[in-house]
Amino acid sequence: MRIYPENCVILAPLSGFTDLPYRVSARSFGCRFAFTEMIDAGSLARGTSKTLRFLERGKDEDWLGVQIIGAEDDSLAKAVDIINQHDFSVLDFNLGCPAPKVVKKGEGAALGRKPDEAVKKIEILVRMSKIPVTAKIRILDENDPAPTLYLAKRLRDAGAAALTVHGRVLKAFYSGPVYYDIIAELRRELDIQVIANGGVMNYENWLEIREKTGCGSVMLARGAMGNPWIFSEINNHSAYSPPTVAELAGEMERHVGHIIEYYGETLAMRISRKIILDYLRGRGFSGKLKALVSKLVRKSDFEAFMNEVKKGPSYKYWKCLESEKRLHTERFLSR
Repeated sequence: MRIYPENCVILAPLSGFTDLPYRVSARSFGCRFAFTEMIDAGSLARGTSKTLRFLERGKDEDWLGVQIIGAEDDSLAKAVDIINQHDFSVLDFNLGCPAPKVVKKGEGAALGRKPDEAVKKIEILVRMSKIPVTAKIRILDENDPAPTLYLAKRLRDAGAAALTVHGRVLKAFYSGPVYYDIIAELRRELDIQVIANGGVMNYENWLEIREKTGCGSVMLARGAMGNPWIFSEINNHSAYSPPTVAELAGEMERHVGHIIEYYGETLAMRISRKIILDYLRGRGFSGKLKALVSKLVRKSDFEAFMNEVKKGPSYKYWKCLESEKRLHTERFLSR
C-alpha cells in the first residue's frame, strides 16, 4: 500500500514551526503534503489547549499528516484516541529527533536506538489508529547498514506502513554528510515506502538525494525554514534563484500577518521572532538589524522593522544575486 503519492515533496513536522500559518505559506509556493508540528503525546493526552490547537487543519489542506513523539504507552494510546477524532491522512511516530531534552526522556532518536521498545510503541499505535501509521527514524551506524535495516524491518513487521529515514546518526544532529548509501539499502530491502530525508536545501540537493537513494519521495525540513521558495524551485525543476528584497519582504509580511490573525497580536509577535530570523539568515542583513527582532512586541513594531528590511541588506553580494538571478552559493543558504 502506497501511503504517500509517488515522487512527492513533503514538509516535515517541525516543532515550533509547522503550524497552520507556516503551512499556509508553504502551500502558496506549491507544498501539497505537510505535517503538523511534532506533538508530544503526553501533552496531547492531558488535553492541553496549546497542544490541541496543533491538530487544527486548514480548509484547503487536502493532505495533512500528524506526528507524535513519546515513550509512555498510556500517553501514546490516549493521544491516538484523540487523533482518531480528527481528519488526518497519516499518523507518524518520531523515532529520530536528536534534541537533548527529547533524548534525555528516552524519546525520539533515543527510543529509535532500542528496537524492542520502538516496536512495542508502533504496535500500540497500529492497533489503535484509524489511519495508517508510519515512522521517522535516523540511521544507527554510518558505517554499517545492518543495524538500521534491522530496526526498519522490525518496524515494518509491527505494522509501520512507510518509513522516513534521516541519513545522519544521532550524534550528528543536523550537520555533516548524509549517508545516502544506507537509505538506498533500506529502499532496496524493504517492501514498504521509504522517504529520504536530510540535507535538502535546494533543487540540486533534491536531485542528488533521489538519485543516490532511489527514493521517489523526499521530506524537507530545515531547507524550508525561511525559504518557502524551495517548493516552487523543486516543483518547477529549476535552479535556485534568490528572492528579491521586495519578494522576501512581501512573503515575510504575509506570513507574519497570518500568524497575527491566527494567534492574536501578543502571542503572534513572540512566535514570529524565530520565523523572521529564518527569513533573514544568510541573506546579507546586518547583525544590528537582526538584534531588533527580539524587541518586536506589537504589530506596529513589526511594521517599522519591515521598513528597514525593505531598504535591503548590508552586503553587496545580495544585490549581485538579485539583479543577475545567479545560482545560489553555499554561503547564501548556509544555516
